[in-house]
Amino acid sequence: MSTDQKGTRILARTFFNQLRASGYTPHQVIGIATELLELVTTDLKEGDKEVAPQPAPAAEASPGWQQRV
Repeated sequence: MSTDQKGTRILARTFFNQLRASGYTPHQVIGIATELLELVTTDLKEGDKEVAPQPAPAAEASPGWQQRV
């Protein structure tokens, strides 16, 4: 097993143990794992949809434009 796989396994086991120690039931842990998988799946799908950057709109390109935070 590679070092990366060992690290991943250790992190997953630690996360699981912390959830269980915090009182989460096995069914709740499954729900959390399902949500994590959905987030990763969405992230991967969005990554596939990335396209080349589009030119900035004219308003942003004007010299007087300032970004507001």
